[in-house]
Amino acid sequence: KIFQAVVSYVGHDGTIYIIPKAYEIALKKLMVEIQSAFRCLGLLEPYNWKEGEACVIRGSDTLWYRGKVVQVGGSTLQVQYVDVGCTENILPCHLYPTTLYTAVPPFCIPCQLYKTVPIGNNWQQDAVDCLQELLTKEEVEIHVQELPDNPGGKLSVSLYFGGTSLSSFMAYQKYCVAEDCEDTSKLELLEGDVPGLPSYILPQLPVPGDTFPVRVTHLVSPKEVYICFDPSKNLVKQSDTEGDASCDSELERFNEALKQCNEIVDSLPLVTHFRKEMPCLVKYQDDLWYRAKLLSVEGLDPVQLLVQFVDYGNFSVVPRNRLRHIPYYLLKYPVQAVRVLLAGFKPAVYDKNVRRIPYSPEWSVEALWTMMESVEGKQLFASILALSPDITIYLFEDEKNLIHMKLIEMGLAELDE
Repeated sequence: KIFQAVVSYVGHDGTIYIIPKAYEIALKKLMVEIQSAFRCLGLLEPYNWKEGEACVIRGSDTLWYRGKVVQVGGSTLQVQYVDVGCTENILPCHLYPTTLYTAVPPFCIPCQLYKTVPIGNNWQQDAVDCLQELLTKEEVEIHVQELPDNPGGKLSVSLYFGGTSLSSFMAYQKYCVAEDCEDTSKLELLEGDVPGLPSYILPQLPVPGDTFPVRVTHLVSPKEVYICFDPSKNLVKQSDTEGDASCDSELERFNEALKQCNEIVDSLPLVTHFRKEMPCLVKYQDDLWYRAKLLSVEGLDPVQLLVQFVDYGNFSVVPRNRLRHIPYYLLKYPVQAVRVLLAGFKPAVYDKNVRRIPYSPEWSVEALWTMMESVEGKQLFASILALSPDITIYLFEDEKNLIHMKLIEMGLAELDE
């Protein structure tokens, strides 16, 4: 049988607990009945708990849940939430014995992956972390392969998330051995959002002191900008050289890979677990998807996320439905935009302009607009002055004239030696 389910919990032993979508309404109805039935409970008299005994548990959200006692000993009891799957040590004052609802089978089903053997015959902690990150609260597709030998045992299943076989994916990550593994290229689609995998890489920087062509892709302030290395000027001069051709060919390969990714983007799952600096694909205003990284959660109702487009440097606040998992092969290309600080000038002390940049009040808005007009869409040149603590460069209009001289002439900045 094949059905849709939500993963409620992944146990420390790798057991995957699922709640079939078809059970959701019945489970909600039961939860309402339980809250009503146990609303006015008084304090429980001292009670001799037994392992396997049915109870209700008051959770950290103050709701009552069906449970059973797993282990007795010490000042706490180990209990299991039978409709979720998770276990926890809890004080007896948060439990109440009951035989109500014991005739209703648990709504969550413990599962194991069919014909899948963990390395060392037990799921290691890093593998369990990966399973929890990928599956918890996610909707999945279940293909039942074998029924358990006894009631309450684990159902042997093939599990698919985002159209990908979980067994094949875990085998691809070297966490287990599985039969009938899928093609590697398909598995790469989800690898970018797994804990411990690489993030974006920076491009190789030119030698400090050398002059090289650049374009400015985004301005944060007149002093802080994002630049993109521009090989096109060298290509015009030496279009026959192999080195220049290879420099440009990587950019062409990246653009082609991103174009192909846009064509299959609907097959990539939405991002539902958010981590700072997490690589992802984000839909921009032109309805195309670009490489980005998550910076922060800006709102909760609805969820709004601050992201940065790593190949341009610009920022945007977007709803969660505009984020998708990034294919692993797109992480192999260096980011196109690099954050730099511009050397040689500083804010003018006597700048009379009232309007200031809110997030950088030492600079006037006029200074920002003037710098923007000086760099936007233009072929510029740069020379690296320092690599740490920040990449600092001199930025030139041409191979001799510094870009900030217009700000100096207008009284919007001062020379800074």
